[in-house]
Amino acid sequence: MKSKINNKQMNNFNKVKIIFLALVVVVFITSCKSKSSTPKEQKKQPYNVLFIAVDDLNDWTGFAGGHPQTQTPNMDKLAQQGIVFENANCAAPLCNPSRAALMTGFRPSTSGIYGNESELRDSPVLKEALTIPQWFSKHGFFTTARGKIFHTANGPQADTISWDKWVKEIGDYGNVKKVPGFMINGIPKGEADVNFDWGPTDGLYEETRDYLNAKWTADQLQKDYDKPFFLACGIYKPHLRWYVPQEFFDKFKEEEMIIPEINENDFDDIPSSAPKPQKNYYAAKKYKKQQAAVQAYLASINYADACVGVVLDALAESKYADNTIVVLYGDHGWHLGEKLRYKKATLWEEAANMPLIIKVPGLTQAGSRCASPVNLLDLYPTLSELCGIPSNPENEGNSIVPLLEDVNTDWDIPSLTTVGLNRHSLRSRKWRYIRYEDGQEQLYDHDVDPMEWTNLANDPKYQTVKDKFAKYLPKVNVNPVPKSYIRKND
Repeated sequence: MKSKINNKQMNNFNKVKIIFLALVVVVFITSCKSKSSTPKEQKKQPYNVLFIAVDDLNDWTGFAGGHPQTQTPNMDKLAQQGIVFENANCAAPLCNPSRAALMTGFRPSTSGIYGNESELRDSPVLKEALTIPQWFSKHGFFTTARGKIFHTANGPQADTISWDKWVKEIGDYGNVKKVPGFMINGIPKGEADVNFDWGPTDGLYEETRDYLNAKWTADQLQKDYDKPFFLACGIYKPHLRWYVPQEFFDKFKEEEMIIPEINENDFDDIPSSAPKPQKNYYAAKKYKKQQAAVQAYLASINYADACVGVVLDALAESKYADNTIVVLYGDHGWHLGEKLRYKKATLWEEAANMPLIIKVPGLTQAGSRCASPVNLLDLYPTLSELCGIPSNPENEGNSIVPLLEDVNTDWDIPSLTTVGLNRHSLRSRKWRYIRYEDGQEQLYDHDVDPMEWTNLANDPKYQTVKDKFAKYLPKVNVNPVPKSYIRKND
């Protein structure tokens, strides 16, 4: 019996069969690839942010090279993994206005927060302002913090409303040995500011305040989250008083400490509006405590570095290591005898410049350095852009993502630092220009004068340089809000 299907029909049938089988194979392969693809291939993981603030930290770190005897292995390790901004400047060389500016994105000249006494929300401009954590929370992040991120770790100036979860700081640094009539550092009482003091304590490292903050932060990195997080850790030291456990003082021999190079004729060409030499300097010199002050500051930095290490080690061991941005910064710089002063609150390099490291997995080149001038005010828009959330149109800083992508990007925006009403400093790669409320000026060429010893402002040949800077000065300077002044002992 002959088949009812002829050869032509059979050929057509086979073609259809082959096409059908090919489609089945394609669908099967596609399905397998989809099932076997990694989460990263399916959807890029959102960035988290680990935000570490170290109070009163100047460039006396290993990675910044500010002092040859410092010991900061943990911060140095982070610097090798991210970008060091060598020319980073604060918005204000004082804790409260610096942090208010950084966390809100508004300059001191806009908010009127110039000193340490005011609460951030005292400013009409900042009363309803969305801080960085509030902005991130609004756009889908879980935000939490412990330690000094705003001006204080606890209390009204901590701005606890900024966080989805705020955690109270606890602990101290141990006890010091007191001698009647003298400060702990051996200077007679009354000859230096009451908080310009230092000395080893009997405290156990694992029971101290900053360690407990670091340990809390480390513990948060072991938790599971159903949304990206913004996690902040505030380290209080090396803020005065320099009271840290004995073990950290033991690493630095007082008699071997190298003190900064100091020019006691430095004020010969400095205008009268500038800050004056300070009694702390003369007391330390009179009682031969300059090396002891260096020892105490380096001991406090080493203590802070150990605490930072607790956090960074926890991140490295966590499942968030590959998708967490790390930002580590000092809130401003610090004088240790330069300009015949200790402390901060000036517009010179020592007070305005501070460490800044940013590590962005998959973006920043490990171990790179950037010499372009940047400002802590830039962190708000930068982190917003990195994390893919809208920019806050009220931010007065600039996103430095282009510099994170390529440290050699052309960047000619001077960095502005303000201390008080109409008192400003602008820093470029080469110059620092300072202008006071009465119009008096200072100008320093950092290519040849990194210590800022020679004021060029009165030399007519530099008028064009000053004119270029002048256009970056704030056009409007808001009067100080109530209580916003620079306290004597700050």
